[in-house]
Amino acid sequence: MSTDLFIGGGGPDHGTQQFLSLKYANRHGLVAGATGTGKTVTLQIMAEGFSNAGVPVFLSDVKGDLSGLARAGNPEHKLHQPFTERAEKIGFKDFKYEAFPVTFWDLFGEQGHPVRTTVSEMGPLLLARLLDLTEAQEGIINIAFRVADEEGMALLDLKDLLVWIGENASDLSLRYGNVSTASIGAIQRRLLVLENQGGAKLFGEPALALSDLMRTDAGGRGMINILAADKLMGAPKLYATFLLWLLSELFEELPEAGDPDRP
Repeated sequence: MSTDLFIGGGGPDHGTQQFLSLKYANRHGLVAGATGTGKTVTLQIMAEGFSNAGVPVFLSDVKGDLSGLARAGNPEHKLHQPFTERAEKIGFKDFKYEAFPVTFWDLFGEQGHPVRTTVSEMGPLLLARLLDLTEAQEGIINIAFRVADEEGMALLDLKDLLVWIGENASDLSLRYGNVSTASIGAIQRRLLVLENQGGAKLFGEPALALSDLMRTDAGGRGMINILAADKLMGAPKLYATFLLWLLSELFEELPEAGDPDRP
């Protein structure tokens, strides 16, 4: 199995091949350039290279350009011929059209498998950021999580718990400080706005596990996970909060592995 990923060709004659060593692929990286310079194709080439090396990939697809990874191209098609010509020009000898193992995900459950997490796994900090709460309202969310923990409640749906807190606000105020019904009402209104945007579909069971994303196919190729983000771009706070949650899960669950030969 190759330890280098082919990235592209550079130099005056475009014949200088550029590679990324798998052992350095854990570093942060940036693909930048003007429109039409090949950023998307570069990302596709990297995703294919990682998959061939047995490394699972997660991609966020804003325009739908990356979904083509799931289907092999046709070298005879006139739209695909420029890719073949470019591969020959830069000396990409291993270039061929093939389909890769792809799983599609969608927070709204329309263009792929639904992405779910529970309110408990999201945590009070990210949830407060998602709802754009004030400091006082964030305090109510923290109380909600504390009550759920002490009462042994499975915190799946926050609205039911907020109703319970509102009904017992006087008793809870003695234990945790003032629990304002006005703050509870404001949080419920924010939840309604989130629900109207489709964000409420994010919460539920079964929750997404990292193992769902970190899989290989029967041939040992890494699964390429593509998140449909075209509609999600219209809800930037939900989009950012999901990505923050995913990163926090990665840092929390994955062990410290030093500097492996590949990601």
